[in-house]
Amino acid sequence: MGRACPQDAAPGTPDRLLDVHEAASMLALKPATLYQWAYERRIPVVKLFGPRGALRFRLSDIEALIARSVRPALRVRGEESP
Repeated sequence: MGRACPQDAAPGTPDRLLDVHEAASMLALKPATLYQWAYERRIPVVKLFGPRGALRFRLSDIEALIARSVRPALRVRGEESP
């Protein structure tokens, strides 16, 4: 059997579980960074099958992290407000 691809999931499924490679790709990070963040508990993680189990990340958590990280552009001097 082949590995499920992110494109195979139903669109708009917010609690779909992502493996470390899928989540890292969405965040433009190395998988090692996500492993470190999970170890430091900087990002929510689902551990399957006990303490040494596989790590998974909820799509909704990754999307929330992205949304919280958005910073608005600064206004340019001399530019009028609408």
